[in-house]
Amino acid sequence: MSSTSIRAGARRRGVLWLTVPSLVWFAVFSVGPLAAMFVIATLRWKSLLYEPTYIGVENITKVFADPTFHAAIRNSVIQVAVAIPVMIPLAFMLGYHLYTKPRGYRVLSVLYFSPGLISISTTGMIFYGVLSPNGGVNGLLGTLGLDSWATAWLADPDTALATLIAIDLWRGVGWTAVLFAARLASLPAEVIEAAQIDGAGRLRTMWQVAFPMVKDYVRTLTMLQFLWTLFTSAALILLLTKGGPGTSSTTLSYLVYAKAFAQRDLGYSQVVGVVLLLFGIAGMFLIRALLRSREEDTR
Repeated sequence: MSSTSIRAGARRRGVLWLTVPSLVWFAVFSVGPLAAMFVIATLRWKSLLYEPTYIGVENITKVFADPTFHAAIRNSVIQVAVAIPVMIPLAFMLGYHLYTKPRGYRVLSVLYFSPGLISISTTGMIFYGVLSPNGGVNGLLGTLGLDSWATAWLADPDTALATLIAIDLWRGVGWTAVLFAARLASLPAEVIEAAQIDGAGRLRTMWQVAFPMVKDYVRTLTMLQFLWTLFTSAALILLLTKGGPGTSSTTLSYLVYAKAFAQRDLGYSQVVGVVLLLFGIAGMFLIRALLRSREEDTR
């Protein structure tokens, strides 16, 4: 073996050793908690101050027989099934509009981006006031002579979940639109110009030319927004409805929090956490299948 090969092998081993800290970090803070979730799901454990007791699959039986869990699944499915199909197309259209650089597009970019920069606690305070029985929405309806439409939006079982979805859309559409505009700006200008010269209108250019060219990015943002909506809804629900009225706005992510911290049933919460994880993985595969790129379809 030549000295050059020996030195190359030593360099490769040195580079591999440099990855050890990151692998340890990944194992401790990613794989470790994930494995712990499955272990805790088999325990009866009130909190860290109490001694856990192994009970096997008892928590699974308890969770799947609980009507609250069934309501949480239904609400989570409704949430992502409504929010994502509305958010992504709307954000793409707004992003394409920004990409065309209309008058004042820089100001529009800031306005679109701003809701995503507002903290969740501030967002909760804003909408708690706006949607209260004497708040801005009902006041506007009264001014327009639509008093019959007024309701306690966050305290009505028929509107609580829909209101939370609307807030999610308000926070996410503009942020995602700016990201789409940034991606569209990297497209070859001559392709868009050629489509316009051939007589394609704005809608046709947007959906039949620009959209297929950024489909991989659309898929990535759809996955991210799906996971964001699915896993982070607990904070807003905690601030505005606490899962109510009844279980009308209880989602899986909120149920994990409520059982772990409010009701001190860590085993139950981690069973729900496992279901939430599986739901997220299934959703990712579904999005990937629905938004396959043309190159993947022809392989």
